[in-house]
Amino acid sequence: FYQKTGYSFADNYYFADLRNIDSVPRWTPSVILLAFVGLIWLAAGAFVLFKQGSQSPFVIHFATVCLTAFVFHTYSAIGLGQDFDLAVSLIDNIAFAFFAALFLHFCLRYPVRSAFFDTHPWKTYAIYVVPAVLTLWMTLLFLVPALAWRTSLASLIASLDDRFNLTLTTYTVVLWHFIACVAIGAGVLVWRFLKNDHVVVRQRLKWAMAGTIAAIIPVLLMQLALRFGVRIEDDTVATALTTLPLALIPLSFGHSVVRYRLMDVDVVVRRALVYAMTTVAIAMMIGAVALGLVFLVVGEDLTPTEITLRSLIAVIAMAAIVIASEPIKRFLQERADRFFYGERYDLRQGLLDFGKTLSATTALDPLLNALTERLRQVLDVQKIAVLIEDDLAPSHYRIAKTVGLDEEYRIPADFRTMVRQKSADSGIVRADELDSAESDDAGDFALLPVRQELHYFVPCVARGKMVAVIGLGRASDGSLLSSEDLEILRTVSGYIAVAVENSRLYEQQQHHNDELALLKEFNESIVESVNVGLLAVDEEGRVTRCNSPFEQLMGRGRDEVVGRRVEEIFDEAFALNLENILGSSRWHLTEIRNAYKLHTFDAEGRSLILNVAVAPLRSVSNQHTGAIIVLENVSSRVKLEESLQQSEKLSSIGLLAAGVAHEVNTPLTGVSSYTQMLLGMIPETDPKHALLQKMQRQTDRATNIVGNLLNFSRTGSTADFAELNLNNLLNDTIQLLEPQLRKTNIEIVRDYDDALPEIIGNSGKLQQIFTNLILNARDAMFDGGEIQLRTRTYLDEIVVEVEDSGEGISPENLTKIFDPFFTTKGVGNGTGLGLAVTYGIVQEHFGSIEASSEDSRGTTFKLTFPAASASRRRAVS
Repeated sequence: FYQKTGYSFADNYYFADLRNIDSVPRWTPSVILLAFVGLIWLAAGAFVLFKQGSQSPFVIHFATVCLTAFVFHTYSAIGLGQDFDLAVSLIDNIAFAFFAALFLHFCLRYPVRSAFFDTHPWKTYAIYVVPAVLTLWMTLLFLVPALAWRTSLASLIASLDDRFNLTLTTYTVVLWHFIACVAIGAGVLVWRFLKNDHVVVRQRLKWAMAGTIAAIIPVLLMQLALRFGVRIEDDTVATALTTLPLALIPLSFGHSVVRYRLMDVDVVVRRALVYAMTTVAIAMMIGAVALGLVFLVVGEDLTPTEITLRSLIAVIAMAAIVIASEPIKRFLQERADRFFYGERYDLRQGLLDFGKTLSATTALDPLLNALTERLRQVLDVQKIAVLIEDDLAPSHYRIAKTVGLDEEYRIPADFRTMVRQKSADSGIVRADELDSAESDDAGDFALLPVRQELHYFVPCVARGKMVAVIGLGRASDGSLLSSEDLEILRTVSGYIAVAVENSRLYEQQQHHNDELALLKEFNESIVESVNVGLLAVDEEGRVTRCNSPFEQLMGRGRDEVVGRRVEEIFDEAFALNLENILGSSRWHLTEIRNAYKLHTFDAEGRSLILNVAVAPLRSVSNQHTGAIIVLENVSSRVKLEESLQQSEKLSSIGLLAAGVAHEVNTPLTGVSSYTQMLLGMIPETDPKHALLQKMQRQTDRATNIVGNLLNFSRTGSTADFAELNLNNLLNDTIQLLEPQLRKTNIEIVRDYDDALPEIIGNSGKLQQIFTNLILNARDAMFDGGEIQLRTRTYLDEIVVEVEDSGEGISPENLTKIFDPFFTTKGVGNGTGLGLAVTYGIVQEHFGSIEASSEDSRGTTFKLTFPAASASRRRAVS
């Protein structure tokens, strides 16, 4: 602290020996340097005032502090004792006194306004009581003796000053007032820094305190050195080392008030340190080269060539130093950053590479997980949110990934508009810059979650579209992000935008593929679930695909069908019928073509009856690509229809036969009776006897026919049904017919299933079935042959086959054999009711009968009956 020049005026007459006295230097180094520091105070106050405006908090107060500091640093009396010199000295002392009070008041209010002073204004006034009293006293002490020296008051002040040394006491009081106010103010700032948890407040106080400490350390070190007897020359260098650092006080406080890039002070200090170390290192190397050059050139007897060569070496060394300056700077910058960031340094360096490789991740969730984890590690932030564009959301964005964010966090409806407007300049939006329209209705609470949890919003733009926004909170220690952090975020935001866009496109494509796969699976399930065979063919008639029902229908695998022409799959007759359906257009159909009850054969030769439909096949773009063939197996339906028709026919004929038999039986009985009576009355020698015998035979034949008609009309009764074994029944039938078969040269071949289950039926009627079939087989084999009797079990059914090696039945007669009165035998050799009765008995036993035959290759009758267990289950149900 600086001793003030004082004056004591006893009267207006002075006596002094002016011999051998040198002139007093007016502009000493200390005065010049203090004036320079004062100008810095004035410049800092003016800059803050004009930059922030008088309405900003603390600006007017800080500018006043700077003005008073400028006055007491710059104004300095030079000891002439003139009126102007006295006025300068008085203003200097008054500014010195008021600076302490202003500084204390500023420290009590800064950087957070205190309700203590706002609610009690008198406490503010109390701070300025001491400087006001000191100002009045110094005015009285210094001005009255100078301006009114002839008055008694001036004489009194002069005498008291001589007796009690009032001038020195006044300066001492002013000095202690300055020390007390500055110490209290500094203590308040330190206390507030330690107690306050607000990051911005601590950051502002941190650098204000750091600048003040850096400014007073040289002064304290100088005073301590002097105190311990270290002799320091009072030269310009020493004065500059203790004076110039005082300029850090207004600069640090001014930066704290302005808050310009407050979080970047660490970065600025670090870069300044690196720059200083680089400069020192380069200067040392240049100095070493220059010194070496001097030693090489001076003091030796060198030839011009040697001097030139050494000078060239020195120039090359200087060039090498200049070239190495940038690598040295980078090295020092890396070491400083590594020291400052610690373990996060490598993560920060790898973040850009991570951003470049981020687009290689196609799945959105892993991408967001990796991104948030890397940002959390690098920036040391605790709250992160990734907002993905979603046109269906009210705010046009949805929260895709969060870290440490409250579950009740919501996005304002006009979030996209706000971010777009605010990010146009800087590219990154702070939460306090958002001004949501929702606040008009909901108050500040509408944006409360935004401002409390997320402090930065980084738009990620790809192809002019803001596809995502990254929200970041404060660091784990509560501090804000620096400009380096924000620059890193700006750099990687483009990579993140591309990665997110690629992931969304990939997800959309994947979703589209899943939909197509699901649709394909759905269509295939429909194609596979229908009970009709489907064939898709191209325009050349080659099969491109088929479904499972077709494989089951035709007994062919897909490998046997796909790629082959349709004509190669079906038999020739069916292929010809299909060709007739297609007509001249072949497979270039424009309409659906249908055909019904077409006969074909499967891979094993079984006969099939199919309904066929051929429809044009078109692609999604409505391009003709071939045709689709629909094959419906109606074999069972046709057989059922034929069976129903046969049953209806038999029923109608049965009623007719019953009526005819009843009406014919009565007169026929009379004719037969009278014929027998006449035969008894006429002797055998009478020629009429032979005629009566013929009448008797014809009457017996008619009686037999009437009996058959009665038997045909009486089928349908199940009163005498019981469990029986068909193997035994077949043996009994063969034994019964053995006399009739003995002289026919016919061999009976038995192929029975020894474990044949029993059936429920009427043994007499079933024996009648087998009798009719065996006798019909005998009649079909004029020269003898073989009759095969086979029994099999298939699931719950008993199958009996009667096969002969006779002439067979022609195809046109095969469908008529079960019609009543239809026979292929000659006149008088059959009534045509045998197979009709057989058919009725089989239906009566809930069975079925089929006939298959080829000309000259025999006939096979296949009878199917339900097993006894199946009959009982059907009866129960």
